[in-house]
Amino acid sequence: MTQTITRKLNDSAAMRWTALILVALMMFFAYMFVDVLSPIKTTVENALHWNSDTFGTYAASEYFLNVFVFFLIFAGIILDKMGIRFTGILSASLMVGGAVIKFIAVTDWFQATAFCGWLDCWWPAFPGTAKLASLGFMIFGCGCEMAGTTVSKAIAKWFKGKEMALAMGLEMAIARLGVFAVMWTAPSISAAFGGTVTAPIAFCTALLIIGLLSYTVFTFMDSKLDKQLIASGEMTEEKSNDEEFQIKDLGKIFTSKMFWLVALLCVLYYSAIFPFQRFAPDFIDKTLLVDYGGKIVSVFPILAMVLTPLLGAFLDYKGKGATMLMCGAIIMIGCHLSFAFLLPAFPSTILAIALIAILGVSFALVPAALWPSVPKIIDEKILGSAYCVIFWIQNIGLLSMPIIIGKLNVSTGGYTVPMIVFSCCGIAALLFSIWLKIEDKRKGYGLEEPNVKK
Repeated sequence: MTQTITRKLNDSAAMRWTALILVALMMFFAYMFVDVLSPIKTTVENALHWNSDTFGTYAASEYFLNVFVFFLIFAGIILDKMGIRFTGILSASLMVGGAVIKFIAVTDWFQATAFCGWLDCWWPAFPGTAKLASLGFMIFGCGCEMAGTTVSKAIAKWFKGKEMALAMGLEMAIARLGVFAVMWTAPSISAAFGGTVTAPIAFCTALLIIGLLSYTVFTFMDSKLDKQLIASGEMTEEKSNDEEFQIKDLGKIFTSKMFWLVALLCVLYYSAIFPFQRFAPDFIDKTLLVDYGGKIVSVFPILAMVLTPLLGAFLDYKGKGATMLMCGAIIMIGCHLSFAFLLPAFPSTILAIALIAILGVSFALVPAALWPSVPKIIDEKILGSAYCVIFWIQNIGLLSMPIIIGKLNVSTGGYTVPMIVFSCCGIAALLFSIWLKIEDKRKGYGLEEPNVKK
């Protein structure tokens, strides 16, 4: 009994890293599904009669319910009230359900139904297939964003006082491997089945089911950890009034200046990353006059994948989180300006790969420093809600930007203006990162300090 109390499950390196892999697998498959149509955008447009405007609206639909129905706010409350086990299973189930609807939307069977014809009748500029696919993507998006916050809180729990930034970095690296994988596999699977859109979506939907099963295994481990925390006195079976999350605690989030600096930096930075990722294969295809833009874009997460865990380890033992945020924003600005002007002037596959890879360095620096910083500025009992509110604010940008980029692409007939818009987001993110560093120096939140306590 003494050993059970003194040595908990997360004190074992093997157990806590196993837990990390189980939750990261769910996000790996989720990231694959998010971008499954990006490398086959031309195939989608030909098979389903979409255009860039339609594709941009569809891409934005992932965030619609999160933003306008405030689902992510409710997700944070659910997470803090119900815990990481219930919320993780719920989020994975929503992803699977949404994926199934999206799969049905792109099938030949659905296109031949009277229901699809009825959907075509209203808002004719947006095809019935896109309407149903967007509905599925909305439901998937609720689960995906909820899963992201749940996984962050799970890692914060299992790695508290340990290698938390490294663990978060590895989880992000594994998730980004999903982007690399789908950029290669989606076109190959589509080609193997005669240029179909349904096969890649069916494949990724099956993987989401595996992700649900992997998280289910994690819940059994987490349940055992809770019993050990209770036995050791670190956690009570019923939280006291002071410890229990209450709705009024949300006020502590919205009245925190540091929270808003992190949230606004987050939305500006990610608005220039994920929407870019959706359009990047098409941008490179048209700029270089090639048909392998998706494979070039697959380089994007590689450096991020390798560097994020290393930067997380650096952050754990050396600190400098606020400085890393500034450096990441500067690199992103340079890359998007190069996409706007340098690559069109000197079209080269090598230059495109180099710029994408360098952008991956930025995508390692910012998330590696951003997410482990939140527990330093927010009380643990409202941490889940804080993550969800940040994700909700982030989703506003992720919803708006694909629509803006799609319309700009159609109206200007190219990608120069969209890339300039992405650069402007980076400039604003840089200004907020500077402000964040100034506030941290004044108030001493510890963003520049190591996570591991000696």
